[in-house]
Amino acid sequence: MSEQKKLTRSKSDKKLFGVCGGLAKYLDVDSTILRVIWILLFFCAGTGLLAYLILALLMPEE
Repeated sequence: MSEQKKLTRSKSDKKLFGVCGGLAKYLDVDSTILRVIWILLFFCAGTGLLAYLILALLMPEE
């Protein structure tokens, strides 16, 4: 049987709230890549910051 994936904030792989670490685990990619993407989105109209804060509030902690 396959284990169902859950999108949660990471406790172990975090810099601020664990959003990128949790997304990286869910998507099975390196968390550094996602952090670079968030930074690029932040500098391209500030959407990265807004999306990060929304996810930090809505995502449950693992």
